[in-house]
Amino acid sequence: MMRGVITGLGRRCIETRWGGMSVVALYLSLLSGVVVAMQYDPDTAYYSVNSIEITAPFGAFWRSLHFYASQAFFLLSAAHFAAVSLDLDDGRTRLSRGQWTRLVAALVVALLLLFSGYILRADATGSSAGMIAENILLSVPGLGKAANAVLFSITDSGLRRVYVNHVAGFLLLWAALAWNHIRRYNVGPADLPWPVVALTAFSFFVRAPLEQEHMGVFHISGPWFFIGLQEALRYLPPWAAGVLWPGLLVGALCLLGARAWRRR
Repeated sequence: MMRGVITGLGRRCIETRWGGMSVVALYLSLLSGVVVAMQYDPDTAYYSVNSIEITAPFGAFWRSLHFYASQAFFLLSAAHFAAVSLDLDDGRTRLSRGQWTRLVAALVVALLLLFSGYILRADATGSSAGMIAENILLSVPGLGKAANAVLFSITDSGLRRVYVNHVAGFLLLWAALAWNHIRRYNVGPADLPWPVVALTAFSFFVRAPLEQEHMGVFHISGPWFFIGLQEALRYLPPWAAGVLWPGLLVGALCLLGARAWRRR
């Protein structure tokens, strides 16, 4: 029994550590995002991104910090989600069905935040990712056109809709979904200084990627989290690869929680 208690406490400590580090990475992402957003213009996106690095004081550092802190936030959130799901399966985590579903939805919205950031770079990868995402939504019968108008609308509005969703829409939606969960982690940069130091130092020495606006290549790889969907598009219709298949994965995550509740 004592061994089980120690294992449970260790797992809880790991869960809290992942959650705390993800919150710290979120702080850094938001801070650097404010600095970058003040210099960004969605009407001249690619030129604007280059101007941030060239003309803004420490612009390359702030853009790199925003890029790497956002990546770290999503990866640490995914690790925290995995730790929570293990505790939920063992009956150690107290989450209602609604709380678990909101947590799954928050992870999806965090991915949309990361993805929209890639689009706003407006380089070869960002432009291609935005075009593919828009075409996927437009291929969905019925609600596809309306969903694209809300999420992207790149053809009609350029990057303005993506920019608004990135700095406000997706962020506020994520906060609404995750607030009841993240308020448990009362941590700040001073509580976990080493992620701050690591991300800051890494961003200072390693520049965030930025490609040419239009590259003369036949194949462009999307963001690392987009690779699976990009491969699926080679074998499945756009609506199936981009909506149905990811929807099944999200549904499976929701059923993971339902399986744990049936055990109780």
